[in-house]
Amino acid sequence: MTITLVVAAKRTAAEGVAHLTLRAAGGGPLPPWTPGAHLDLVLGPGLVRQYSLCGDPADRYAYEIAVLREPASRGGSRHVHERLAVGDKVDARGPRNTFELVPAKRYLFIAGGIGITPILPMLAEAERLGAAWRLLYGGRTRASMAFRERLAADPRAELCPQDETGLLDLDRWLGEPSSGTLVYCCGPAPLLDAVEARCAGWPPGSLRVERFAPRDGAEPGPGEEFEIELARSGLTLRVPPGRSVLSVVEEAGVPVLSSCREGTCGTCETGVLDGVPDHRDSLLTQEEREAGDTMLICVSRASSSRLVLDL
Repeated sequence: MTITLVVAAKRTAAEGVAHLTLRAAGGGPLPPWTPGAHLDLVLGPGLVRQYSLCGDPADRYAYEIAVLREPASRGGSRHVHERLAVGDKVDARGPRNTFELVPAKRYLFIAGGIGITPILPMLAEAERLGAAWRLLYGGRTRASMAFRERLAADPRAELCPQDETGLLDLDRWLGEPSSGTLVYCCGPAPLLDAVEARCAGWPPGSLRVERFAPRDGAEPGPGEEFEIELARSGLTLRVPPGRSVLSVVEEAGVPVLSSCREGTCGTCETGVLDGVPDHRDSLLTQEEREAGDTMLICVSRASSSRLVLDL
């Protein structure tokens, strides 16, 4: 569903970070969301970007996002920082949540840079649930760390600017597996890779991550041609090497929502009714991959000669 929002406020949350409050253009309540959810902002033709919601889910009249100005921007962050102004309208899709906060007794949250945005509402939700939590939050400098004033006063949060403390001491935080503790991590790829490596010995399902970009090696090779059957549309199509399932389905005139087209946002997640997917995304958990009943058709292919999709 597409909704039209208006920029109600725009301020600086940290060095290079714009904090926006968005409201329904026509007034009235907005669709509900849960911690970890994000919006797809339609910033222009072919320019759709995902931003985590960082406000209060109980406030049905405002969405809040924080956007880092990326030096190597492909257009999204530059547009938000340079062109979006208070009073401007912007179309959005969602909210959608591929980074749900699962109930647990204890949480360990690890955020790097702008990765703090989906974590913020999770902290409040953990508090509401009465769960124990700790936060490790790293950034390049203290001035670059959004919402640092709000977090610095809480003894459960440890803020670690790299120019003051060096790299995050992950061995101290993750060296010993902790039963009953879920680890949530969001930030740049090197941080996520390091956290994944250190959580390899933790109980299965302990770690949940959200990536801003595809993991290295997430889309290996063109793969072999395979057949897809679209159960609801009654079509059978061939997916050749070098083509994505998504592009073939779109070419056949079957409408599918999509956004990032690189296996990170989850917009095109599709049910698999038969066959074995070849997962090449950067989103699904190991358990979801092993179940094989869903796939991201923008990048993933088939390990079997045929897939039956819920399309």
